[in-house]
Parts: sequence; structure tokens; C-alpha cells
Amino acid sequence: MLQVNPKTLPRLEEVEKDLIMRRKRAEEEQWLGEIEGIDLTLTFLRTKQAEAIRSRRRTTVDLGLPQPRAEHN
Repeated sequence: MLQVNPKTLPRLEEVEKDLIMRRKRAEEEQWLGEIEGIDLTLTFLRTKQAEAIRSRRRTTVDLGLPQPRAEHN
């Protein structure tokens, strides 16, 4: 699955605002198919935003380099 870099959150917010404006226009023009498509895109966008926010909060853990096991004779 594609992961969104948290650094792109400001751009995702811009895209969300644009989609909301496009949805309002589609409602005014009664473009029902367009509204449905925009709603679906907004759902995916908001899911990716939430994932990016969660990943920003995660801390990384250094597991180190793997070492060969000592042989027991």
C-alpha cells in the first residue's frame, strides 16, 4: 500500500479544499456523477491524511544490524 509522507500534509490540505470547492460547484450544476466521484476521492484523501498524521507520531526503533549466531559444538 502506498504510504503518504507526512511532509505532504499541507499539499493534501490544499487538494482537499479544492475538492470541496469542486463539489459545491457540482452540486450547483447538479452533476450527480461528479459529486459521487469527488466524495469517493475525498474519502480516500482523508484516509491518507489520517495515515500520514499517525505515521508522523510513530517513533522509529533502531534494531541494529543482524549478527550471525555463534555455533554451539
